[in-house]
Amino acid sequence: MGELETVDLTEKQKKARRGRSIAIGLALVGLVVVFYVATLVKFGPAILNRAF
Repeated sequence: MGELETVDLTEKQKKARRGRSIAIGLALVGLVVVFYVATLVKFGPAILNRAF
């Protein structure tokens, strides 16, 4: 097999990548919160009155 070529990122590129990763993570957390709140609003208090 051939040798793998690696790319050495500069500090500026590493910082930019980290910033994007944090932004994507926050967006995902925000989406989860939106879906959770939407579910609670849709079902209302009835979601707590489940029969076991």
